[in-house]
Amino acid sequence: MKTWFITGTSAGFGRLLTEKILARGERVAATLRKPDALDDLKAQYGEQLWVAALDVTDTAAVRRVVDQAFADLGRIDVVVNNAAYALFGAGEEADNEQIRQQIDTNLTGSIQVIRAVLPHLRAQGGGRILQLSSEGGQIAYPNFGYYHATKWGIEGFVEAVAQEVAPFGIEFTLVEPGPARTNFGGGLVHATPLPAYDATPAGDVRRGLQDGSFAVTGDPAKMVDAMLASADQHPAPRRLTLGRGAYDKIRAALVQRLAELEAQQAVAFSTEADD
Repeated sequence: MKTWFITGTSAGFGRLLTEKILARGERVAATLRKPDALDDLKAQYGEQLWVAALDVTDTAAVRRVVDQAFADLGRIDVVVNNAAYALFGAGEEADNEQIRQQIDTNLTGSIQVIRAVLPHLRAQGGGRILQLSSEGGQIAYPNFGYYHATKWGIEGFVEAVAQEVAPFGIEFTLVEPGPARTNFGGGLVHATPLPAYDATPAGDVRRGLQDGSFAVTGDPAKMVDAMLASADQHPAPRRLTLGRGAYDKIRAALVQRLAELEAQQAVAFSTEADD
């Protein structure tokens, strides 16, 4: 029986993961900003569910809550770093506070959760971290630039840290869902649109979200099942791509990137020092 630590459990993937894990008899340490959102599950599952208030932008609180979870529950087998949201707007439309909050939550918050759990995972001889990224950790849509900055950023951080902690038996999986039928869209923070972008790709994406033509085809329950299954895979998959659209777009981006790299081989080699 596994014990899980999950951030951002009030809705979306975090809530679904918590429900499914509890239903199969395992323990969950669930964190969220408003703990009463899980009162129904607490009433149903009792001591099987450990709940704590946590805003991942509060680094001191991250350390305190993580330490308490390990103290109360002992071994935690899987950490799911899930808390995040998206700032929606073209690059020059967002204000400074919106940018800061996006980075503090998605990137710095995720980094600090990882930093807080690593000493405990080392001490217990290993564990698994599922880092929620996105197809947007490898591709990009107009109007999501700041969200992409955090997802590309956390992927780079995980790629480095995974190598550092592999000798301790700690493994990472970057989870990369495509658009899913969660409340993700309802949780968007919107920058103030500038009329100058109406006739640009940024305007096209804005209209696509408004009129429903921006395709959202992913089944959240099926995606969560795939995440749960990945936690039993050994060795851990470094990336878990979820959704046909995500697979197709990421593959096309990687093929294009590789072609562009190979076209620059001669230039790259020509810049080596002569000695």
